[in-house]
Amino acid sequence: METHRQTHQGRFATVLNLIQDGIYITDADRRIIYWNKGAERITGYRSAEVVGRSCSDNILVHVDAEGTNLCTGDCPLGSTICDRKQRDASVFLHHKEGHRVPVQIRTSLLEEKESAIQAIELFTDISEQTAKEIRIRELEQLAMLDPLTRLANRTYIENEIDCRINEFRKFSVPFGIIFLDIDHFKGVNDTYGHLAGDSVLRLIANTLSANGRPFDLFGRFGGEEFIGIIRNTTEEHLISTAQRLRILTAASSLPYKEGQISVTISIGATMVRGDDTRDSIIERADSLMYRSKRDGRDRVTFSR
Repeated sequence: METHRQTHQGRFATVLNLIQDGIYITDADRRIIYWNKGAERITGYRSAEVVGRSCSDNILVHVDAEGTNLCTGDCPLGSTICDRKQRDASVFLHHKEGHRVPVQIRTSLLEEKESAIQAIELFTDISEQTAKEIRIRELEQLAMLDPLTRLANRTYIENEIDCRINEFRKFSVPFGIIFLDIDHFKGVNDTYGHLAGDSVLRLIANTLSANGRPFDLFGRFGGEEFIGIIRNTTEEHLISTAQRLRILTAASSLPYKEGQISVTISIGATMVRGDDTRDSIIERADSLMYRSKRDGRDRVTFSR
């Protein structure tokens, strides 16, 4: 019976270690008895460093947006142990290297047998999401946000390209441009109406923003045209990024009445050159996008 229990626990731990989110389990005194690989990755603390210690023992030390130490006050996990209620909260945990990481946490009781209680906390790193939210607020304040797609507008894109060209000339930091256009977009508007067309534009925008790195920038250049500024990249990575966006778009669909609306995109991609200006790199990427159109659409055309 004991061997069966140990085997079950081993399988349980294996499953938890496959999860990308951080998970830790404590006893009723909030001493950590389990720490998964996701928790190691997000916090920097190895399991051997924390198991057997209190979660508030200078490990996670959750604080809220005002900097209040939750481990010595209104601790979500401690409150769940007391009243047995599940909780969700956005907090900032302490990384081993000293900085704060924004996480979304969920606490609940895992096991309760007589007086023995185990509690579990699951936490998700939302630093990329937080960075995007900060960027959106900044763009709103500068009136540089496209109101429909919630991406950067043309003015911001052009200013950002100027900055990246200056960075390339001074420090040789490479970047690439992805110029994309929705295929047969006029047909979408004519067939389904402009409200459906607006929804397709938002679908493309969400695909771009969800599948780029935090320091890449995507924006709406005009109409059904979008531009991506891919920083510190190589030709191979730029092409791979463009192909991934093309494939994900083709694999997406928008529910409409009894059916679905699907679209494809044509992409032109190019790396910055030493003699480039803002206009020259945009024109080159635009020309490559139109070559994708001429060659059959739903494709990526790259050139240096």
